[in-house]
Amino acid sequence: MSLDLLIPFGILLIMVIYLIYSRNSFEKDITSLYEKKFDEWKKHSTIEVEKTSHKELVGLVYKTDYKVSIELLDENVQSALTRGKFEVSNIKDK
Repeated sequence: MSLDLLIPFGILLIMVIYLIYSRNSFEKDITSLYEKKFDEWKKHSTIEVEKTSHKELVGLVYKTDYKVSIELLDENVQSALTRGKFEVSNIKDK
């Protein structure tokens, strides 16, 4: 009687081992395929670097009597000041 049940369980065990092995090989193939595709994507993709604007101290503004004077720390901004390319904002409003 034990021989009657031993054959189906043996076949079942062999099928389970085969399915586990085939699944592992399938997963290895799929992961290697996606790793190759990811490497190709990294080669062909362009990385755009976002430029963020930041404040930089380039001069000081003084008021003496009715005259406003500007002392520059960085002389590269002098052309922008002479062309009138500046913005006036009030710190108290922020």
